[in-house]
Amino acid sequence: MLTGAQRARAQVERPVVLRYLGFAGAVLLAADAYLFGAFPDRPLGESVQHVATGHNGVLILAFWLLGTAALGIAWWYGLRLVATGLLTVRWVIVTAVLWMVPLAAAPPTGSRDVYAYACQGALYAAGHSPYTEGVSALPCQWLDSVSPIWRDTPAPYGPIFLMLAGVAASLGSQVAAIVAFRVMAAAGVALIAVSLPVLARRVGVPADRALWLVLACPLLPVHVIGGAHNDALTIGLLVAGLAVLASRTYRPVSLVAGGVLVGMAIGFKTTIGVALPFAALFGAGVPEGPAVPGNGPDLRAVFRRAAVVMAAALATLLAFAFGSGLGLGWVTALSHAGDSVVWTSPPTGVGIALDYLGRPFGLHYDAVPVARDVALVVLAVALVAILWRSLRRDPLYGAALALLATIFLAPIVQPWYLLWPLAMLAATTVAVRWLAVISIVSMFKVLPDGYGVEHLTQFPGSFAMTALTVWVGVRAWAWLRGAEPRRITLPEATGQPVADQALGSSGATGSR
Repeated sequence: MLTGAQRARAQVERPVVLRYLGFAGAVLLAADAYLFGAFPDRPLGESVQHVATGHNGVLILAFWLLGTAALGIAWWYGLRLVATGLLTVRWVIVTAVLWMVPLAAAPPTGSRDVYAYACQGALYAAGHSPYTEGVSALPCQWLDSVSPIWRDTPAPYGPIFLMLAGVAASLGSQVAAIVAFRVMAAAGVALIAVSLPVLARRVGVPADRALWLVLACPLLPVHVIGGAHNDALTIGLLVAGLAVLASRTYRPVSLVAGGVLVGMAIGFKTTIGVALPFAALFGAGVPEGPAVPGNGPDLRAVFRRAAVVMAAALATLLAFAFGSGLGLGWVTALSHAGDSVVWTSPPTGVGIALDYLGRPFGLHYDAVPVARDVALVVLAVALVAILWRSLRRDPLYGAALALLATIFLAPIVQPWYLLWPLAMLAATTVAVRWLAVISIVSMFKVLPDGYGVEHLTQFPGSFAMTALTVWVGVRAWAWLRGAEPRRITLPEATGQPVADQALGSSGATGSR
């Protein structure tokens, strides 16, 4: 006999309940965006005071907590359901789009970056380089909407995105620019929806699981659609390139086409370039999945094919860099990413914790820059080690680890960055519940107007992050010594998927 908790869980795991629980969460968060979103004229620093003393403070907080929890719960239990093979690609896409629609129609939420995008585009359209000047140099007509910390900071984005941002800014109004960035985000989501099932099927992973991991992740509707971030096209182009490379024809045209798409992804967000060597290995024939003794690829052939992929990607990036007139300024612009000092970045959190430890002894120093410098050295070593282990097996898992290492050791970390490694893991059989937990928890750190609550918890947060950093270091050392990742058991073919029955339509038969 089922207990009360088991019966409740069984009800939550019904597809129709999952779909509308997540939709209810999205509606609550969209309503919260109207109450307390990242409006262009709202000073960021007033957020905490407004929630605490404003006449809508309780409602704002309730909508934010309940909406975020509803989306997180629906996605989490959906992960359990897709593991059984009972959903269809069509059902997953329809559900994910349903969750996105309320936030697509809401004011910007969770971040003010879209205003910085518009001003960086205006800077480029006016003939300036966003890599050498901040948006206050123009000055941008929408400067007051940009967070003060980013007004004098060079843009860290790739040349393709800045060219598109210039087009958006040229539309003439701030609202039109925001709509343009939302359209770009929607285009990126569509590209993921088309490309990820192709990639998943070619590597033997259920397409419904892969899509659920990425499209239904709460980070995507809230931050990528609601916040109009450029991560959707970055991920979409990367996944599209991998889908082309997964054809395993090894013809030069396929290798070049895949490399071009990966190069375009880097042209949006240059940080994702750490995945390029792993994409090249994947396209060159290094397989995914558990190691099979004595069944490794011919490394000489792998290196020849990988060189073609990397050359095509780098040539594409350079063509856009110099064709746009921006050159390689993004290389130095990335160094300004650490202007914000909060504990949610592991090296920054460790540095803050060390600062606190010295205060009882009368020691006043700034350990954050040192911790960040050490993290860069660790990152370089980690990337080489991950690449070495990926030469014969699991390049997509290696790409996910490389992206995670880059995020983990960066001077600043944002929740939506977690979608990068999640998209790579979606095309593998590696268990991702640990990353799902981190993704859901990270959703609660940002208020609807973009204010990060981590600013209020620097002392306990820095020590918690230090403990997490030690734990990750131990796990990373075990992996480097040969430990294998935990993998899921792929579902066997079943009868009519439950999701189709829940839809009540004979036409809901998406392929797996």
